[in-house]
Amino acid sequence: DILTADITDTLRCGTTAFRMAADTVKAGSAKRVLVAVSDRRLGTPGLDADFADGAAAFTIGDSDVAATLLDSYTVSNELLDVWRAEGSRRTRTWEDRYVFEEGYQKVLPDAIAAFLKKAGITVADLARVVLYAPDARRHREMAARLKLQPAQVQEPFFDKMGNTGAAFSLMQLVAALENAKPGDKVLCVSYGDGADILLLQATDKIGQVKPRLGMKKGLAAKMMVPGMDMFAAFQNAAASDPERGGSASASEIARERDYIYRMHGVKCKTCGTIQFPPQRVCTNCHTKDNFESVRMSDKKAKVFLFVIKPDVPAYMRPGIDTMVDFEGGGRALFGMADITLPAKVESKDLIGTEVEMAFRKLGTGGQVHNYFWRCKPLRETWLAKEAK
Repeated sequence: DILTADITDTLRCGTTAFRMAADTVKAGSAKRVLVAVSDRRLGTPGLDADFADGAAAFTIGDSDVAATLLDSYTVSNELLDVWRAEGSRRTRTWEDRYVFEEGYQKVLPDAIAAFLKKAGITVADLARVVLYAPDARRHREMAARLKLQPAQVQEPFFDKMGNTGAAFSLMQLVAALENAKPGDKVLCVSYGDGADILLLQATDKIGQVKPRLGMKKGLAAKMMVPGMDMFAAFQNAAASDPERGGSASASEIARERDYIYRMHGVKCKTCGTIQFPPQRVCTNCHTKDNFESVRMSDKKAKVFLFVIKPDVPAYMRPGIDTMVDFEGGGRALFGMADITLPAKVESKDLIGTEVEMAFRKLGTGGQVHNYFWRCKPLRETWLAKEAK
């Protein structure tokens, strides 16, 4: 009995989902709720350099929490300032002065002031403030208008990441909680046809949280795209010609969903051999149809061998196929993602490299989006290697 819901079509969908999840848990309808928010932003000329793709996820629960939602506040203000029409890939905006004077700069200060009065606190009570802003200039102006001290303002990462739209405020919230101490109050503000405000307080368990990725690790291990032309080529190719090519088989996807989406292999009940993809016959003891399902998506692995494919588009290079050995057993073939290589590649550059699994979009055919798993260098070990 698991309820799922899609909340879309607003820059505030992430914080709205966060608040709805907290209300659901508080009401006793669920013990835990997973909130995942993402956005892929393409802008018209003048906006494209500021935009970015991003995602964040939180588990909302009723026990052993790292932070408590103390209060929340929402104001609605329907305004045609920034929009993306149905079927359009690019975000558009109205004239700047109107957008900011009638929207962002008018709504946010009043909403924050009303919330502080409701919660019975002042700006001085806040250890960190997460602010949505369309760009770095407006972020600085809003922080100054609210009379925030520099130490209170959460870094918005405009120069390191860009504006990730619906995910922007919650990605900053992740960063704020990574540095929070027990008792710290964190204010999270998102904007879009109004504003959502969340007040959280870190608990004694905040130091025990070990996010799988987080903002620190993610930004430290990011790869730089050579230029906007390469980035645009990748974005355009990812969405071009949806009618072209054959689509994946819907019946096959349904039949193999544990393998395709959950990345489940099989473990022989007779000898313990792990195989991926799932097979009917054990390659070791040749027992037939005597397996149990085993999750592979969270297992680390090492590159056993690799081959470089030269016949791939420039934005996908280097094209690498790898054979990897999983911890605990199992060997499988995967494409590799998120990697740079020297001009002259030697076996030592990749053989033995520790990798983790990543769920990626492979392409679109017949208006069907196709996803599967790739391996990518384990961020900690790759960072250490790059540092040398």
